[in-house]
Amino acid sequence: MTVRSTFVAMQQGVVAAGHQLTADAGAAVLRDGGNAVDAAIAAVSMACLCEPVLCSPGGGAFAMVRDGSDGSVHLLDAFVHTPQHRASDLDDGEHLVHADFGTMRQPFRIGPATTATPGLFDGLAELARRFGSVPMDALVSSAAAATRDGIEITPFQHRLFRVVEPILTATPAARVLFAPDGVLLASGATCRNPGLGDALELLATRRLHASAVGTAVIHQQSGRGHLGTDDLVDYETVWRDPITIDVAGARVHLNPLPAAGGALVRHTLAQLTSTDEVELAVALAATGEARRQAAGDLGALEAPVIRHRGTTQVSVVDANGTACSITASNGEGNGELVDGFGFMLNNILGEDDVNPDQGNWPLDRRLSSMMCPTIIEHQDGSVTALGSGGSSRIRSAISRVVAAVCIDGCNVTDAIDATRLHVEVDDLGRTHLDLEPGLHPDTQTRLAAVFEHRRDWPVKDLYFGGVHAARRHTDGRLVGVGDARRSGATRGSDD
Repeated sequence: MTVRSTFVAMQQGVVAAGHQLTADAGAAVLRDGGNAVDAAIAAVSMACLCEPVLCSPGGGAFAMVRDGSDGSVHLLDAFVHTPQHRASDLDDGEHLVHADFGTMRQPFRIGPATTATPGLFDGLAELARRFGSVPMDALVSSAAAATRDGIEITPFQHRLFRVVEPILTATPAARVLFAPDGVLLASGATCRNPGLGDALELLATRRLHASAVGTAVIHQQSGRGHLGTDDLVDYETVWRDPITIDVAGARVHLNPLPAAGGALVRHTLAQLTSTDEVELAVALAATGEARRQAAGDLGALEAPVIRHRGTTQVSVVDANGTACSITASNGEGNGELVDGFGFMLNNILGEDDVNPDQGNWPLDRRLSSMMCPTIIEHQDGSVTALGSGGSSRIRSAISRVVAAVCIDGCNVTDAIDATRLHVEVDDLGRTHLDLEPGLHPDTQTRLAAVFEHRRDWPVKDLYFGGVHAARRHTDGRLVGVGDARRSGATRGSDD
């Protein structure tokens, strides 16, 4: 498997994302004179239609922005927030399903009681307010039109549908959308979702709590979930100062606390002097052990850390040096469509990371996440926006790509295509290595000498994340790279 989509040009901007229509929507905004933030908002709006397992108005996101006018870098936390109150005597608010990942079956809890307060569209509106140049209703117009015209299901999207089939077919309304003839929409089938278009248009002009969408959310939650009107009204997006570190002379900006991803990536990168795979694996193991023991700065990761199975990435840069990296998640979806509006709320309270005791999640709290939108400012003045989906593997994917680009001076295409590895440390401190194919036999021998427990994957796989990146070089070239592991796609504004 090689990188699927690479775009190189001299033009206004470039978008890298998890679906071709997602990238197209962002590029169209750039073509019409919008900046990188405008393009990212349009792309994420389209992802709600084209990547419904991964992105939804019912989820949350983090966005890293570099302002091309002054070079400042900012992180917006628009992630989900736990309910202020824990409801009791809920009627069928939560149940267990199993997702089939091929090599394993994984349990998930779904239902209205697994939903935390969404933040995605409040976050997009805040990005538009502070950095945008195009009205929000114009930014969602392409996605809204596509919900009515219909889109073609891709092989990758069908694969994701099959993995979470019990969630997409959990209720009659969901089955009408995702399995209208009794079987899941196949690759090549047309999907129309006009209710989602209505939701996008409403959320482009008002906050969730003040819209008919918010009213429908509370209706779904009534008697079956924990969210109330106050949760939607009181939800706030938060601007935070990024974690900024030096990696071989480049300034790397990472997602700060309470998110965990940036702190974990920083811990790994700080140990590296090269991109040798054994050195990287040992550094990942040391980070995992430090996290397990809550050692050093990782001891500040007090909130439950969500690993996310349903996550997508949009990366954009423009010719003025503005860059935007957005990582979004809906968990896997709670199995029930918001009545009349064609999207699922998140099921993040059903994640074992947050709710290991089923009902013991913390009240009124911003949850932590592995998501780590990243911006790199290179020594020569180039700027790269990147990020990844991939649950706990986000930290290893970001560490691998950043190290290759900054330490080795590798181009972004080769850095993303390079063989990946991931190390987990269990509760007893035992390490387990997962490894993609393609390493030199000597390197594999050296890894085997360090890691007793390992799993060799036959192909490069979505398990190892999907790093989508966009870079502006100092000579004006703009390069977008989509990761084949997650059907990555790119589009430039004159493409």
